[in-house]
Amino acid sequence: MTEASKQPGNCCVPAADQKTGTDTAGRDCIASGDTALEPTAGRGYEPGPKPKPSSGPGSGGFSMTVRKETTGLSIANAAGPDSLFLAPDHDAGEPCCGPPPSPRSGVHERPGYKICRFVEHFIETPAGPVPKVKTDTGFHDFLGTLSARSGLSRNNYKIAPGLYAAGNPDAGSPVLVTANYKLGFDKLRSCLKHTDAWILVIDTRGINVWCAGGKALFSAGEVVREIKRSGLSKVVYHRRLVLPQLAANGVSARDVKRGCGFEVLWGPVRVEDIGAFLENGMKASPEMRRVTFNTAERLVLIPVEVYFLWKPALWAIAAAVLLSGIGPDIFSPAEALRRGAMAAAAFGTGILAGAVATPFLLPWIPGRAFSLKGALAGVVCSVLLLPAFRGELTALEAPALFLVCVAVSSYLAMNFTGSTPFTSPSGVEKEMRISMPLQAGAIAAAIGYWLMAAFK
Repeated sequence: MTEASKQPGNCCVPAADQKTGTDTAGRDCIASGDTALEPTAGRGYEPGPKPKPSSGPGSGGFSMTVRKETTGLSIANAAGPDSLFLAPDHDAGEPCCGPPPSPRSGVHERPGYKICRFVEHFIETPAGPVPKVKTDTGFHDFLGTLSARSGLSRNNYKIAPGLYAAGNPDAGSPVLVTANYKLGFDKLRSCLKHTDAWILVIDTRGINVWCAGGKALFSAGEVVREIKRSGLSKVVYHRRLVLPQLAANGVSARDVKRGCGFEVLWGPVRVEDIGAFLENGMKASPEMRRVTFNTAERLVLIPVEVYFLWKPALWAIAAAVLLSGIGPDIFSPAEALRRGAMAAAAFGTGILAGAVATPFLLPWIPGRAFSLKGALAGVVCSVLLLPAFRGELTALEAPALFLVCVAVSSYLAMNFTGSTPFTSPSGVEKEMRISMPLQAGAIAAAIGYWLMAAFK
């Protein structure tokens, strides 16, 4: 439900050139004349190699209908008296050579797609096949989580929206709503080991519940849209949805009720409490409503904060090296390397202070404004850094490095406000209006001191 794809249909992860929500898994396919038989897919599928249309003998003027049977698929040739059919499953007996053949392909397999690793099998419902997900996460999921936490795949770590099943749900089982950010989806399904439930995944563009609510991506309109698209009203007889509490900033329960007739019940803040919430008659205790931001919850955000800095950091360090070479001789490569190394060290120390030390020590650093907390952390870290260059720094270079460290730390700490429950949008905007001019002024002063030092 909380934390922190495109799909061609009702239950799949699509091929790259497909568009979200264009088909429904399990739908019969009909091809006639020269029309190619297109793969049907949906939730529970991953893209495979895109099949090429056939142009061999017998393809033109051939009309066929593919329909589901209890034992597989049958194909009838409507163009002539003869018919083609798939033989029923039977004992192949002793093969002429090699091991026995593997089982026949499943009825839910689609050309060009492969079933997602987290899908166990499919459940037939009045709305069509629904993927049943595994409630145990594997090594592949661990690698995906690690990649998302480090920022490597965070912007594309998502699954197809639609209806999923956990356990063996029936028409009376609860419906849990979440975002299509896979890290949050994995966390939810891993907490449903002893629960039978339907999981309705909303297309939040791969953004987590809280942030998607703030961006109006996890909204009443998206919830209503997915309910209608998935045919949820055909699957359950009740009209209740359990939404994560952290989505309340983007979802109007009244609009959901008006749009599709489903009542919204707000679930717990932490997905770990979903089992106790359901067992307690869908009532949350005060502890389930309390938002926390402890040390572990802060530290897990640091890798992403640092990852997004590497590109601007490289540009900033390159600029510092070039500025460091400017002097009486117009440009000195030796001075560029010597002084540039000191400037890079100050910039790196500012990153360490603002993106690592400030989140870790957040409750204990004085002040309410994050920019102030970051500035104080930058002061301490710069005081620890400057003695390392004792004897090399001039009277103008030392304050330049100090200002760089403090300004960078203050800015990065202020940027961390979007990851915390401590601030409001209006409060952040006010802080930015005050702090950013001061930070820019500190950087400008540092550049001035640094350039003047080269001519002393």
